[in-house]
Amino acid sequence: MAYKNRILRISLIVVMLVAALLCVYSIWNYSNHDNNQSAPAQSSIRFQNSLHNEKGRLPDIQNHQPGGQFQNSNSTQHRQPPNGLTWKGMTSEGAGYAPYLITYAIIFLAAFIIIYYLYIYKKLKINPTNERLLILTLLCAGLLFRISASTLIDGHPFDINTFKSWATAAANNIFQVYSGSRPSDYPPLYMYILFLIGKVASFPAVNPYFTLLLKLPSELADIATALLIYKLARKYMFLEISILAAAFYIFNPAVMINSTIWGQVDSFFTFLVTLSLYWLSENKLNYAAILFTATALMKPQGIIFLPVLFFELARVRDFKNILKAIVFSLLTAAVILFPFSLNQGALWIFKLFSGTVAEYPYASVNAFNFFSLIGKNYASDSATMLGFSYHSWGLFFIVVITAISWLMYHKAKNNKFAAAAALVLIAGVFTFSTSMHERYLFPAVALSVIAFIYLRDKRLLLLSAGFSTTVYINTHSILFATIIGINQAAYNFTLILTSLLNVLLFIYLLKVLIDIVFKSQKIFP
Repeated sequence: MAYKNRILRISLIVVMLVAALLCVYSIWNYSNHDNNQSAPAQSSIRFQNSLHNEKGRLPDIQNHQPGGQFQNSNSTQHRQPPNGLTWKGMTSEGAGYAPYLITYAIIFLAAFIIIYYLYIYKKLKINPTNERLLILTLLCAGLLFRISASTLIDGHPFDINTFKSWATAAANNIFQVYSGSRPSDYPPLYMYILFLIGKVASFPAVNPYFTLLLKLPSELADIATALLIYKLARKYMFLEISILAAAFYIFNPAVMINSTIWGQVDSFFTFLVTLSLYWLSENKLNYAAILFTATALMKPQGIIFLPVLFFELARVRDFKNILKAIVFSLLTAAVILFPFSLNQGALWIFKLFSGTVAEYPYASVNAFNFFSLIGKNYASDSATMLGFSYHSWGLFFIVVITAISWLMYHKAKNNKFAAAAALVLIAGVFTFSTSMHERYLFPAVALSVIAFIYLRDKRLLLLSAGFSTTVYINTHSILFATIIGINQAAYNFTLILTSLLNVLLFIYLLKVLIDIVFKSQKIFP
């Protein structure tokens, strides 16, 4: 046994060394087509200048923000990449990696099935003496692997360039990012991160790695979320499931494609969500109030999770605790918003949120959900179904889903149900509300794992695998369609099957949680 442990330890150290060498090699050979630019802002200028169509008109790039699509009188569903655009993420070089990612996703899913079988039948054992080295190897290798992979594709061309523009503007004057020709439509929390990135990227020696810097916060957030999952599982479950749960998240293709390949910030957002739910579930209500507020002030989708905080405040029914939570929340909002309010006015944040919501008046914005299933992707949300507009149906579903989540939370009578309630909210709102983008279901991957840890129902692991599958397919489809110049997902077999699967997953989620809440005798640690 000692000999086997020694071999395992040596193997783990070798894995870390190989990952480190691969990372160094990838960065050393990184070829970024922005290298010849003397300042970060010039890459955005060049990108905008290259976007003229054949008639010499420029699409409405000022009204485009990350995750959105170009919409103008000359745009078509299958707009080809503009001539003269030499950015790697927009060429066949970037699209050529799609088969490799699909292969990796299939291998990952097969490995999950095998390991799940071993876990169910308790045939998987880990020596506790190897625990620290094993989790350290997973975390380090996961981060190094992400950094290496991020050099392959520059990311979603429109989103990366927009983030570059915002980071450059923030570095010049962070409090002016909501004014000018290309203002941000994100709430201000992430502007502080972009400010730091813009400052670092302003150094000539670092500027060629601007894109890698933009991806780094989300990649670090992936590792932080995996560490949180490990720590939480270690507290409530066996060593084996703690390691496997962390590894599942670290190497999950649905997670990696978002942060490492696309270059979006959903991983950073998800870390804030999971940490806020962790603190709420561990009776640290004040910390939870701070994080819930910060989450809503990073991305508008953070509002989806706010009801969980209200559920818990209603459950405790302690005026002192409620007052403290409100004060901490207001102070957090004031600290984040005040510097920007000096130039924008007292109510500017409400105008920002309303403007962001109104920016995409569609039944679905490439989200593979109920509305896409019935063929209404990019259909106007003012169109009607059964006498009511899609927008009205979306609001109706939000109310119903929130009510269902609250009913379950109230019946559970325990803050350990917080992650499950949040999972119901994000899965339900994504599946049945309007104006959803392809990436909005992303937090469900982590939330289903955390819900499993707290509720100890193996079916939640299957749901996590299911959400990972649909999140990956949706993200992969839209990312690589964009790379080759397609703005709108076609109504095809992939869209129909994935949208139907999301609907079925949500129904199955409700079934599982109803069984847990209404039928189980003891469900919480």
